[in-house]
Amino acid sequence: MPIEDRDNAYLITHALAKDTLSKLRDVETEQVAFRKGLVKLGRIAGYEIIDGAMETEYVPVTTPLEETTGERVKGLDDVVIVNVLRAATPFVEGLLKAFPRAKQGVISAGRDEEAGMNEDGEFPITIDYVKLPEITENDTVIVADPMLATGSTMCTVLEHVLAEAADFENLFVLSAVSAPDGLLRVSESFPEADLLTVAIDDHLNEDGFIVPGLGDAGDRAFRTT
Repeated sequence: MPIEDRDNAYLITHALAKDTLSKLRDVETEQVAFRKGLVKLGRIAGYEIIDGAMETEYVPVTTPLEETTGERVKGLDDVVIVNVLRAATPFVEGLLKAFPRAKQGVISAGRDEEAGMNEDGEFPITIDYVKLPEITENDTVIVADPMLATGSTMCTVLEHVLAEAADFENLFVLSAVSAPDGLLRVSESFPEADLLTVAIDDHLNEDGFIVPGLGDAGDRAFRTT
């Protein structure tokens, strides 16, 4: 199974995930290819969650020739995907290819870049919009954001999710690229969450951006600055 335990997080090591991320990092990758790459990465990550974290069950199957036994994934209809607007939109599009019947929620969250990081390495976060579906005790919740930098945004988002429903089957925080600082902050604040990422990068710069990273995922996907 191409998921490795890395202390505060689980690393998705699928070869196609690493190949896709390398293309996303490239400064020469233009908007359409970048957005499609995020979609592809979300789909791969979704399949890895299915393979690594969801149970299967044996079921009877009637083929054109005879009765046999097949194997089905349990819980595919009990998934909630939370889209952290806006950068996660193409990422979530890929996840929905793996979980087409998932319920969806959106949280518009942004950090105050002008205020900058405080001495604890955190940004003030503004929440502009929250719309979450009903979350039941059987649900697997996946909170998706391509970049996990300081962890400020993700911690704020998780507070809203857990205020809506705290008793459910599984909680995953999914990112493409993460910084050690953010992984540590989220894992300490929300130990019930499993953190999944395709890469753990070296550090954050003085502006709170992941290095080497891939730039601002939202700006690159939507051609804004």
